[in-house]
Parts: sequence; C-alpha cells; structure tokens
Amino acid sequence: MHDLKEFIELIGYPGIFAIIFAESCLIFFLPGDTLLFTAGLLASQNLFSLPILLIGCFIAAVLGNNAGYFFGKKFGRNLFENPNSKIFKKKHLELTEEYYNKHGAKTIVLARFMPIIRTFAPVVAGIALMNYKTFFIYNLVGALLWAIGVTVLGYFLGTVLPDPDKFLLPIVGLIFIASLAPALIHWWQEKKKS
Repeated sequence: MHDLKEFIELIGYPGIFAIIFAESCLIFFLPGDTLLFTAGLLASQNLFSLPILLIGCFIAAVLGNNAGYFFGKKFGRNLFENPNSKIFKKKHLELTEEYYNKHGAKTIVLARFMPIIRTFAPVVAGIALMNYKTFFIYNLVGALLWAIGVTVLGYFLGTVLPDPDKFLLPIVGLIFIASLAPALIHWWQEKKKS
C-alpha cells in the first residue's frame, strides 16, 4: 500500500485524471480500476477531496471515450480500405457495424469494467460508426458507474474499515480478478460450445 499511496499522492489530481483519460481512449493498459479505488480510499483519509476526484475522474473518463470514438471514426475505417489485408477485412467491418448496432450501448457501459476492452470499445464504436448520440449517452452512464462508482466504493470502504491500508492489496487483487472475470467467463463458454 505504501508505494501505491506514494505514487498516487505524487501524481496528484492531474496524474489521476490523465491516466483515467488515457485508459479510456488509448491503446494500452493502465490500472484504472485500481487507481480509482485507491484514490477513493485515500480521499477517505483526507488526502484528496472526494468531490474533486469524482468530478475530475468522470470528466476524464467521458472525454477519453469521446477521443477514442472520434479517433476510430476518423482513422480506423482507413484500415479496412486495403482489399488484400489479412486482418482488416471489409467483412470484419460489416460484422462490427452489425454488432454495434445491436449491442453497442451495453458494450460501451460494460467495457468500462474490463481492462483493455475499455480502451478498445470506444475506438471500435467510432470505426463501426455507432450512432454518436447513443454512444454519448451510454458513455455518460458507463463513466458514472465506473469512474464515480469505483471511487465511491474505495471511499466507503476507507471509512468503514478500521485500518484500510491492511486491506488494500487484497481488495485491489479482487478488483483485478473481478474485472477479468467477464472475459474469462465468455472465453470459457465459447470453448465449451466448440
């Protein structure tokens, strides 16, 4: 806990918001769930202001997903223009568009809780030309549940646990496992089908 606490205190609000923004739109993995939870826990110890954290993380998450959407819309579709591409086939684009037309709303919300997927989902939504109004509404819902919900959970546990520092690593481990669980369950179900 000590190193994580020092790191979050060192990066402060700008670092926290930058990481949440980046993980919501860029193509790499950052510890968003862990960061939100730990920042909330530290807010319960008066090291951060909870209202500033909630507002800043929410805005960063919304803006990050928007940036990912517009990046995908502007640049992603170009990947599918080469008819000889082995990976970016026109058929895959059509399937993605069909998927996002049917399941895009829930994908944008649920992806928030899955590492790596949360980074790709808004970019793919832009590539698939998901209706922007629908995307934006569910982007707000997802950011509310994820950025605010996980931070408030950390804050709440920090106020009710007698010595929250002792419990941070096991809780962070559980958060990590829980965030991977949907992907693992889906993989297992697909494996059983085939």
